[in-house]
Amino acid sequence: MEHSHVSITRIPADFGRWGDVLALIMRAFAFMDGIIDPPSSAHLLTADALRTKALRETGFLALDGDRIVGFVFALERADGLYVGKLAVAPDRQGHGIGRRLMQAAEDLARSRGKAAIELETRIELTTNHAAFARLGFRETGRTAHDGYDRPTSITMRKTIS
Repeated sequence: MEHSHVSITRIPADFGRWGDVLALIMRAFAFMDGIIDPPSSAHLLTADALRTKALRETGFLALDGDRIVGFVFALERADGLYVGKLAVAPDRQGHGIGRRLMQAAEDLARSRGKAAIELETRIELTTNHAAFARLGFRETGRTAHDGYDRPTSITMRKTIS
């Protein structure tokens, strides 16, 4: 299926559509309900929380005209860039939008002299592990959420040059 041009853009300081971003994240993460344990922290997000997060992190949007079809946050750390809340509208998944958002984060990391980008994905989401592996990410560790005696998340890292 052919889609109109999707542009990737950095979120401007005066961005006012956090409610739309929140709705996108909730739609994109909905499939995880009943699959991952503990439940996604996305359920705790609010538009205000996203707005506050954007003061510390760099956000990227995928726009199809005026419609937000993808989103990701990138947090600068000493040892690299941490990527989180990658979301693509369910009806637009499989068209390379997530890959292009991850590329924007990678370009940002490179421009800031970072050697790697890192992310965490839930242990149950094996299709996500495979997708990130195709983008060059490798598992570097497993962590447990508070109160869990088993790993609940996988840390994946991609070294960039």
